[in-house]
Amino acid sequence: MYTASPKSGSPFDPSIKQPGLYIWRVEKMKPVSVSEEMKGIFYSGDSYLVLHNGADGQSSVHIWIGQNSSRDEQGACALLSTHLNSFLTEKPIQYREVQGNESDIFMEYFPHGIQYQEGGVESAFHKAKSSQPAGPTHKLYQVKGKKNIRATERELSWTSFNTGDCFIVDLGDMIITWCGAKSNILERNKARDLATAIRDSERKGKAKVEIVADGEEPIEMTAVLGPKPILKESSPEEDVMADRKNAVAAALYKVSDMTGKMSLTKVSDSSPFSQDQLVTDDCFILDNGQCGKIFIWKGLRANEQEQQAALKVSEAFISQMNYPPNTQVEILPQGRESLLFKQFFISWK
Repeated sequence: MYTASPKSGSPFDPSIKQPGLYIWRVEKMKPVSVSEEMKGIFYSGDSYLVLHNGADGQSSVHIWIGQNSSRDEQGACALLSTHLNSFLTEKPIQYREVQGNESDIFMEYFPHGIQYQEGGVESAFHKAKSSQPAGPTHKLYQVKGKKNIRATERELSWTSFNTGDCFIVDLGDMIITWCGAKSNILERNKARDLATAIRDSERKGKAKVEIVADGEEPIEMTAVLGPKPILKESSPEEDVMADRKNAVAAALYKVSDMTGKMSLTKVSDSSPFSQDQLVTDDCFILDNGQCGKIFIWKGLRANEQEQQAALKVSEAFISQMNYPPNTQVEILPQGRESLLFKQFFISWK
């Protein structure tokens, strides 16, 4: 599915080596830069490549996969990530992000939360190029979570609402933040911030933002949605899914052939592990999939082909272990180990 990147002809500009956040959408197998005002908005039918260069000179590369994106787009995004890895001087940590289950570090790039919109940007572009609609486009977003806040586009109907979450009703010239009676304070704050961000970026400041409580719906809202029915409750467990913690139960595997047929050798079936179990000539999988995440560790002396095949191996491993497709993946070059990874070892030098 993925092939090695060429040594020359990179599709990326040298300016992306500067500190900052860079986002590309995959379009016709090529990276298309996302404008500043669209950062934090992701279409469920697309795949994206996200690069963060820290002030310390260290980089992180994220492959973001929309729930309705095609396998071709996902493969192109993975291939582009190998181009990007080769292009960067410092070896980046690489992450595989799936819509709705993004890593904490990814969410930190978007302090106002992220928006999921239906469809793909290309189809939205064609829609925008068609004849102008008679009135403004109306949208509804559900704002959910405690630590990590996500706004997901929903059907513009009372059936999409519940009493435990916040919702943004975007009416074009008016943006209403509706707070369910049982919503938490973080959701309310994030919903307010996101509504303000929509006004400032998408509307260039030319929209009114109004915050309303459950039971205080303005006439502009009921004119679009109709009379308010009795709303369903929400499950508190849904709010804490993004806050799952790593358990001590984990396993460590050595990958004997990253480029041909994957062959795994179990090094240890329980943590904590010893750091000297990681051999610099090889690549390893730290399996914490029961808690929603796996790690690929790439030794410095592992060959280039093996290092580039890490993402392909992670997806094969997820399939082999029957883990959910949205399992998080963190790919770590030796020397760039994260704190989450190190916590599975007795001590780390």
